[in-house]
Amino acid sequence: MGMIKPRMRFILALAGLLAASAATPADADKIKHSIAVFSGLDKITGRIISFEVATNETVQFGTLQITERVCYTRPPTEAPQTDTFVEVDELGTDNKTKRIFTGWMFAASPGLHALDHPVYDIWLTGCKGDQQVIAAPPPAVTPQPAPVATPQKPAQAAPPALRRTETDGAPLQPGGPIEVGPPPGFVPPGSPSTSPGQQSVPPNSAPSDDGL
Repeated sequence: MGMIKPRMRFILALAGLLAASAATPADADKIKHSIAVFSGLDKITGRIISFEVATNETVQFGTLQITERVCYTRPPTEAPQTDTFVEVDELGTDNKTKRIFTGWMFAASPGLHALDHPVYDIWLTGCKGDQQVIAAPPPAVTPQPAPVATPQKPAQAAPPALRRTETDGAPLQPGGPIEVGPPPGFVPPGSPSTSPGQQSVPPNSAPSDDGL
């Protein structure tokens, strides 16, 4: 068991490195060259000729005219890939040209975008000349959606303050008028202890001088 665990850690680390290298984008930094190198085959004679085409220059091979627009390679730290964008015209018997190919050619896969012609074959073999590093564009940033505002609940009014009445034992009541009991010794009219025609006078009231 002591020998298996280190081996498993090594295998897992190696798998992580391979996954990281596979996740590297293919369109990393490119090196732009000023000359593309081609090989051409004459199917009738079986002769193969190597020729060079400078950027935006037109070279004739048999009845074909090849115009090279750009030629790229990759840095040594990246996967090797050499490609070029070319335009191929054919010169007819009436001295008029006809476009028969426009697109990319790849040195590692000559048959991927190959020229389809009954007499001639042309394929890319490499790039040379002046070099210019073309930095890869930064990865696109996906905008994050704006957070959805949560509706705020309306603030609730605080409950009214409770007040205690002056009556002993009375319960707490919400804010409002305070109930006050009758003065001591006051007998309401119509009670049995009050004689008819006689009004109860509060003991605290003083007689006036007219009553003498």
